[in-house]
Amino acid sequence: MKTRILITGLAFVSAISFGQKKEIKKAEKAIQSNDYNEALNYLKEAEPMLGSVDNDVKAQYYAARGQALLGSGSSDFTKLKNAAEAFNQALTLDPKIESQLAAPIQNLRAALINSAVQDQTSGQYKTATEKLYTSYLVTKDPSDLYYAASNAVNGKDYESALKYYQMALDAGYTGEKEEFVATNKETGEVESFENENVRNIAVKSGQYIKPEKRVGESKKGEILRNMTLIYIEQGDNEKATALMKTARAENPNDIYLMRADADMSYKMGDISRYNQLMGQIVASDPENPEVYFNLGVGSAEIGQKEEAIKYYQKALELKPEYEAALINIAVLKLSGEDALVEEMNSLGNSRADNQRYDELKQQRNDIYTETLPYLEKALVLQPNSKEVVRTLMNIYGQLADDAKYKEMKAKLESLEK
Repeated sequence: MKTRILITGLAFVSAISFGQKKEIKKAEKAIQSNDYNEALNYLKEAEPMLGSVDNDVKAQYYAARGQALLGSGSSDFTKLKNAAEAFNQALTLDPKIESQLAAPIQNLRAALINSAVQDQTSGQYKTATEKLYTSYLVTKDPSDLYYAASNAVNGKDYESALKYYQMALDAGYTGEKEEFVATNKETGEVESFENENVRNIAVKSGQYIKPEKRVGESKKGEILRNMTLIYIEQGDNEKATALMKTARAENPNDIYLMRADADMSYKMGDISRYNQLMGQIVASDPENPEVYFNLGVGSAEIGQKEEAIKYYQKALELKPEYEAALINIAVLKLSGEDALVEEMNSLGNSRADNQRYDELKQQRNDIYTETLPYLEKALVLQPNSKEVVRTLMNIYGQLADDAKYKEMKAKLESLEK
């Protein structure tokens, strides 16, 4: 009698296993037909008996669940997150399934990153951070951590930023990667290609010349710089100093770390060290416009507007067609407009107020006049830039230059069609 019961029990377990496999196979076929909701229904039927089957069957269940969730909700973060969890569960149960899941996981990553980019563009940094971190959890690509941390910084979630930056560093992430580039014969610009074969085909077409292989710049300096600035923002100068000391010892000639060290010194009020480091940075490559441009960006970030403008102007001396430097100078000069307008709007109608109003108006017009040459040159370099056209239109309007105002207005309308 005992033997018969045991045999019956074994047959029952086998039947359950067979039934589950059948439902999973049905789900996989539905996925192949892009009928993802039907696949989820089949998997729902199999789920109650999941605890009684082998790990390889469970892995197939979770693999199918991940694919069905991904297919049914590429714009639904909850489904994408659940898909990531399902893929991770499948890989934990059966690491051999990795090759089967390679393509679905890459599709999941693409969906998460594209959605995160949209969130970032609209200022939803918290959700962008969550999506990029979810991508990391399933792909283990540390670049996702770097971008998650960057969005956390933008969203002022400094604890998450520090966590993800540190995880990226611990994973050995530097951001350096091989790039296959060639020069566009028509524009003279160096362009990057997806891989070496694509680059070689472009060169053979005759449209590109000077094929090269180069390594992208390391982001380690930027990461350490941001981490030190976060520690300073939190009032933890000790951690900031210790982190920078370690980083500089590892890479004493890293220009980005020198910049980070200089910014940290300025934030801590050590102006003497700040000036010393800035001098070293310039001396490291005095004919490189990028050095001066980056110094301009750093100076602007710590509130040294006039210093930033000087660095941008030096970059323009070395590279007169440097569009980004032209625009950044214009942005800095126009940044003084808000305070003038605020004071103008606060004035009354007394004689003294009217006189002060005229003085402020002239100061504002002087700012516009100083800014115009930079924006006009930027427009020559980038004639279809709507933001440059719009800014020029507004300035011409304030300066009562009706002809140029109408010209820019017509151009903007044309660009926005």
